[in-house]
Amino acid sequence: MNKIVMGAALVLLTGAMGSAIAGDAAAGKAKSQLCASCHGANGISAVPIYPNLAGQKEQYIVKQLKAFKAGTRKDPLMSPMAAPLSDADVDNLAAYFSSLK
Repeated sequence: MNKIVMGAALVLLTGAMGSAIAGDAAAGKAKSQLCASCHGANGISAVPIYPNLAGQKEQYIVKQLKAFKAGTRKDPLMSPMAAPLSDADVDNLAAYFSSLK
C-alpha cells in the first residue's frame, strides 16, 4: 500500500514540476538569428566565452533569459539582448534551443 501511495505522489509531483512552457520551436528558430552571432547558428558557440545553448533544458533557458530581462542577472551583452523579448519570445527561444542536439 505504501509503495502505491508513494508512487502516486511521485507521479503527481513530477507532473507539477514538469514543463509548463509551451514555446513554439519554429518561431524560436526565426527569432534566434541575433543569438547566432555569439551562440552559433545551431546553438553551438565557436567562441569559448559564449555558452552553447543547443540541448540546454528549456526551463533553464527561460529562467536565465527572464533574469537578464529583469536585471537580476547582469551581463553587458545579454541584458540588452533580453530586454525587448516578450514572454512568448523567451518561451519560443527556449523551445528551439532545447530541441537541438
